[in-house]
Amino acid sequence: MTGASRLLGPQEMLAGYAQGIFPMAEARGSEVLHWVDPRFRGIMPLDKFHISRSLARRIRRENYEIRTNSAFLDVVDLCAARPETWINAALRDLYGRLHAMGFAHSLEVVQEGALTGGVFGIALGGAFFGESMFSTRTDASKIALAYLVERLARGGFRLFDVQFMTDHLASLGAVEIPRARYRALLAEALALDADFDPGPADAYSVLQRSTQTS
Repeated sequence: MTGASRLLGPQEMLAGYAQGIFPMAEARGSEVLHWVDPRFRGIMPLDKFHISRSLARRIRRENYEIRTNSAFLDVVDLCAARPETWINAALRDLYGRLHAMGFAHSLEVVQEGALTGGVFGIALGGAFFGESMFSTRTDASKIALAYLVERLARGGFRLFDVQFMTDHLASLGAVEIPRARYRALLAEALALDADFDPGPADAYSVLQRSTQTS
């Protein structure tokens, strides 16, 4: 982690993302945000998202509804609803303000009227900075991620930043790249004018854009 900040506004936060850094809190109750600048960055190539056969079957069922920006703060809160989280009150407020400004977005999976999965992040130019995701039903967060990847690709995004690599993200196709390579990709993406709302997608288009795994 780099320097700490108690006072951080939406514009300062966007400027940080444009430089390749992002803020996190050490814990839910922390009053301080730290700028993070990883040596290696996780990214999700939009043309190499992996969908397993079992996940493909769940997507084909279409027993869910995909919404965007209909429950943004609910998604943030559910992402933070775990024993340990880096989303403190200050970050929650900042995400809400960025959402009101049109920079922060959520994609939600709704099943039987309940919010069961979702992902949220920040869009800047042709870069999307994924912040967190949650799931209360099997594969709901993976369904959300699959629809998000399809949406970003169709909307003209070039870079999907997932920040830190995990085994879960690696299984879906994410890769880790060094800081210098990340910043080069970021500069290219920021020069673009992408659209987070290119229109709805169906299960067929989501599966067509993915690579299938066993």
